[in-house]
Amino acid sequence: MTATAAISALAIGLSGCAGAPSPTSGPSASTSSAATPTSISLTNCGHKITLAKPVTRAVTLNQGATENVLALGMQKSLVGTAYLDGVMPEKWQSAYKSVKVLSKEYPDKEAFLAARPDFAFASYASAFTDKAVGTREALARQGIGTYISPFGCPDGTKSADATWDNVYSEVTNVAKILGRPEAAKTVISKQKEELNAVQAAQNGKGLTAVWFDSGDKTPFLGGGTGGPQLILSAAGATNVFAHQKSNWFDGSWEKVVAADPDVIVLADASWDTAAKKIKYLETDPVLKNLRAVKNKSFITLPFAATTPGAQLTDGATIVSDGLAKFQR
Repeated sequence: MTATAAISALAIGLSGCAGAPSPTSGPSASTSSAATPTSISLTNCGHKITLAKPVTRAVTLNQGATENVLALGMQKSLVGTAYLDGVMPEKWQSAYKSVKVLSKEYPDKEAFLAARPDFAFASYASAFTDKAVGTREALARQGIGTYISPFGCPDGTKSADATWDNVYSEVTNVAKILGRPEAAKTVISKQKEELNAVQAAQNGKGLTAVWFDSGDKTPFLGGGTGGPQLILSAAGATNVFAHQKSNWFDGSWEKVVAADPDVIVLADASWDTAAKKIKYLETDPVLKNLRAVKNKSFITLPFAATTPGAQLTDGATIVSDGLAKFQR
């Protein structure tokens, strides 16, 4: 009760829509005509957020969300962070170390409230459930605003299409919430510069690729509508499973064998490492005969660089440089 009372005192004028969220076409942000110059209003995953002022005591609940804030140079606005998928990139290591880690995965409600946050950022809707820190509606009643990556909206709410413009829109929205919209312009400019270099090089031209995220008997693969497709398309490579109308999907090794790709791209996560996946491919009696496996044509990149967010253009650069090595 003491923690709850402390949080309630931090109310920042947030209003949340009760009940099921209404669908939205993607990330959007607009300033209310009646708002003060510092107020912020936007719709996120069908949930309306209204802030009287920029947040100053935020918690990030997934690595992607953390990286968005650190990329903007706004680590001083964080009072806690949680749930890394892997190693934080060197360029953000110093900033990351300045923020208190609340939990290895999602913190429990008590640990979350003890940080006295006025806002929470997450990459996935799973952060805002009763099994994690609480629902968005419940947190709103305690004066705590919430934002989910528009690419990770909950079931029943349309997620944003995976486009580079929508990647940039998320950065813009996070910067607005933190009161630093000008910082987004710098970050986006750098991201566009990196992407332009990848698109100009076209190192993947003529190469086919399978994007292997996780799993063994049933591989979880990159489809035609998510981060993997954005990266492979930018680099000029052909995603074998581009016809799959999903970001990720449960595939089959039979279809991978039939495609016999030139390259296999591997997501490296703490919960399913690239090394583990390579070992599986190289020891399986059938998969070891794939051209990419026999030739060790693997490209490894951090999991956080495979999903839309601050690292996605880094991921595009890693894949592009890797593809260059496997050109015939």
